[in-house]
Amino acid sequence: MMIDVRQVSHPDAVSGYDTAALRQHFLVERLFEPGKVLLTYSHVERFVIGGATPRSDALKLESDKATIGSPNFLDRRELGVFNIGGPGKVIADGETYVLGHRDALYVAQGTKDVEFLSDDPDAPAKFYLLSTPAHARYETKVVKIAEAKAMPLGDQATANKRTIYQMIHPDVVKSCQLVMGMTELAEGNIWNTMPCHVHDRRSEVYLYFGLPADARVVHLMGKPEETRHLVVADGQAIISPPWSIHSGVGTRAYTFIWGMGGDNIDYTDMDMVAMDQLR
Repeated sequence: MMIDVRQVSHPDAVSGYDTAALRQHFLVERLFEPGKVLLTYSHVERFVIGGATPRSDALKLESDKATIGSPNFLDRRELGVFNIGGPGKVIADGETYVLGHRDALYVAQGTKDVEFLSDDPDAPAKFYLLSTPAHARYETKVVKIAEAKAMPLGDQATANKRTIYQMIHPDVVKSCQLVMGMTELAEGNIWNTMPCHVHDRRSEVYLYFGLPADARVVHLMGKPEETRHLVVADGQAIISPPWSIHSGVGTRAYTFIWGMGGDNIDYTDMDMVAMDQLR
């Protein structure tokens, strides 16, 4: 298991970042490598962003004294797991949870042992992981994509026709502070979250996937009056601090997993940014 650490960046400092610095601080490029668990620890909300890609052998989620600071990874944390690969299983404290493509699992705070397995090593599961600190324990639960709360939004005329699937969400499964779901753009649509917003009371992480190797998403970030952008490939994630907008436009349709942590679990808590404010 490998852990990369990202420090918090002040918005005034970000104004002077070049492309390399923006990517270093806000883009998580390495998540899914066969036979590995790759983690990034962000001091923004103390998110841990990761990927587990088991082949023939199970992969174990381990703690790390320098970052997590407790004997077990989930002693004081909760975890969301989304499978964006082939069918697989998560074993949590001896219980087996089956995850098909685009299914999710909420893993409760206090869980001691978490392992990841693929049904077929030649078509491995790709488990996307997002974890936040937690002060309360709720039930570990699978959320099948068919059981998610689906919200159709957008319009073909504005190229943002999409479906939002709320999965780790108060209407679906209880959590402490972690809120997660998936947004799938309809074919021929390329924009997400525009008009955009910020939410100073929460931070967010985006994982973009479902893109061919030659496709990209241009992710917009930064203060509304001083925007920046990052070019993102399939299977890469963005750390979005609370002061930053988070929106994207692709060279073709794509899907992304959004995850939030902060002072509340209100999905609608956002401060809209008018189009004429953007620079």
